[in-house]
Amino acid sequence: MCYVKAELANASPERQREARLKQGLFHPGLEWKVIGEDGNEVPQDGVARGELYVRGPAIARSYYNAPGTESSFADGWFKTGDICTVDEYGYLSLVDRAKDLIKSGGEWISSVDVENALMGHPAVLEAAVIGVPQEKWIERPVACVVLRPNMSATEEELQGYLAQHVAKWWIPDRIMFLDAIPRTGVGKFLKRDLRERFAGLLASSKA
Repeated sequence: MCYVKAELANASPERQREARLKQGLFHPGLEWKVIGEDGNEVPQDGVARGELYVRGPAIARSYYNAPGTESSFADGWFKTGDICTVDEYGYLSLVDRAKDLIKSGGEWISSVDVENALMGHPAVLEAAVIGVPQEKWIERPVACVVLRPNMSATEEELQGYLAQHVAKWWIPDRIMFLDAIPRTGVGKFLKRDLRERFAGLLASSKA
């Protein structure tokens, strides 16, 4: 749930809006922590990111009849797979799914942030961003884009548009235009299929 806490009651409308646009606050009775790559808790500063762990009376201790899923739990904690930040007031902001983060040259790229930026372009209906193996940087982002009916855009145009909204090294090396993005049964992007489809796309690229 998300509301303006008492500590922000006298903050500017812009600051209050920034807080309310986040995913919200943890409810009483839920324990949580955010664990970084090094296995330690990250600072509660709204910047440092890590995987969200939760536990409490309403949190399962295991998946029923699902061998092989034990790694999703540790000492009573459920490892959500969500990468997030938590600010000094306790507001949670989701960054990405752990499996969808792209690690390029030792730095993380949020596929969700690049997708949101791409979908701000008037010609883009949908966008899914994946990490594709690349020799020099280990992984580089590739965007799969569906254009709106009767509208057009080029790869260079969309890359130039992104340059105005994300860090230069977040810009996808390639933008692939598709008729449709594959989805799961509940309508989420099926990024696993896209990763398999474009796995060799940057194999010869060393830039």
